Amino acid sequence: MDSDGYPDEQDLGRIVAFDSLHDPVGFVKLVRPLWSYPDRFVFTEGKSQTLGRPVWKLYLSTGGWSGNESLVDAMQEAGGGLWWFAFWLRSERGGHYWFEIPKAWNRPTNSAVTREVADAES
Repeated sequence: MDSDGYPDEQDLGRIVAFDSLHDPVGFVKLVRPLWSYPDRFVFTEGKSQTLGRPVWKLYLSTGGWSGNESLVDAMQEAGGGLWWFAFWLRSERGGHYWFEIPKAWNRPTNSAVTREVADAES
């Protein structure tokens, strides 16, 4: 992050480069500490709206802050756009986004970025 709390190019590059499709939960954990307004980054367990299967639910609201909007842009690019395509549920005007990640999907890889996120959590 820069001195004003905005994600810098290195942060955004790590998001885009992360193996988000194989480790979607690790991806969320990578973005979370960069998000301003933590109450607008809600990651919970639940049931799928469509099939009732176990999922992780992610709700994001940018709060109109351009730093969060930059994070959303990077998230949309991650995995060539496949993370967004696979897990996006809906969006609403005003910077509100909902995602569902099936629990059966998450298969972390042994990538350097995944290890870096795990080390940061320890």
